[in-house]
Amino acid sequence: MAVKRTTRGRRLLRILATLVVLVLAAAAALIVWEYYVTAPWTRDGRVRVQVSSIAPQVSGQITELRVVDNQFVHMGDVLYVIDPFDFKVALDSAKADVENRAADLQVKRAQAARREALTTVSTSIEEKQQFAGTAKQAEAAFAAAQAQAAQAEVNLQRTEVKSPVNGYVTNLLLRVGDYATAGTRNISVIDSDSYWIDGYFEETKMGHIRVGDPATAALMGYAEPIRGRVDSITRGISTPNAAASTQGLPSVDPVYTWVRLAQRVPVRIRIEQVPPNLALVAGMTATVSVGAYAEHGDRLRDVFSAFVDRIGPQRPQGAGVAPAGVTTTVKGTRDVSTLPVTDPKAGPSAEQIAPGIAPGINEAPETAPAKEAPPREQRGSHRQGNGRTARD
Repeated sequence: MAVKRTTRGRRLLRILATLVVLVLAAAAALIVWEYYVTAPWTRDGRVRVQVSSIAPQVSGQITELRVVDNQFVHMGDVLYVIDPFDFKVALDSAKADVENRAADLQVKRAQAARREALTTVSTSIEEKQQFAGTAKQAEAAFAAAQAQAAQAEVNLQRTEVKSPVNGYVTNLLLRVGDYATAGTRNISVIDSDSYWIDGYFEETKMGHIRVGDPATAALMGYAEPIRGRVDSITRGISTPNAAASTQGLPSVDPVYTWVRLAQRVPVRIRIEQVPPNLALVAGMTATVSVGAYAEHGDRLRDVFSAFVDRIGPQRPQGAGVAPAGVTTTVKGTRDVSTLPVTDPKAGPSAEQIAPGIAPGINEAPETAPAKEAPPREQRGSHRQGNGRTARD
């Protein structure tokens, strides 16, 4: 009896041990599945940045280069200078034309005003209309000359090519003496205020990513991670089967693989904190973690906590956390950027440019004062004297 009990006890122990091993193996498999398949983290992350491609707005030879490669520049700093001689000459010529048109306009206005003041006895209605039309044409010519002068002044200012952003000059290949062509990019500046991280998450992990969730990005070679927040989620990626064929029909691949790989969706991470002594370089690879995986702590404990949350009741969504399907974004400080635009200002009037042209042109000419007639007695004596002289 004792032997049978011992044998039965060993069988129960073996069965229990087997069950425990199976349970542990199943739990380990589920945890591994949770960590590698559905957990919101990926090794496929990239540091991204905006690059300002700068092209001159006027053409000319570069006479001065004020930056070197990889130099940090501030917004508004002059990068290089184009030969300003031709543009100074054009501005002086335009200003002279404005003065010429201003004087002509004043004369034409005075002539039209003088004709308008005359009656139809002295001039005809047709002549009045002709002088009024000539004055209007002079006004249009004066306005055109002012516009040309404003354009020449702006072109002269554009000979100094300035940086539109704060950042680093990169891949500088310019030299003094090169010819800069208007509209052709010849210098690039990396916007130091526009860094962000793109995490390419598999579609099986998108259910755990919410806009506004905390995120971390661990760069290769740095111990401290970059901290940020999910800014937005890409709403579309390319589909090969959507391409049209030569006849405009959909081109569908006839091969369908049995093992389907999960598609990757870009998730934009806004950077909020960068560790000291970490130089961000666009193109760096990073391991991006979102949500609970972005917090400090033991990775195995985080995996187990996520597994418990997975099999337990779903967490309620907070007021500030939106699901991935809702178009909600976390606005940053540089979501909207503007560039100063030149606003043409109204130039001075013709009277201010050419004062004193034809002064008093509208005033009537002065008449000579009439001589006073002599007294009647003098006139009579004069006639008598003349008579006596004649009789004598």
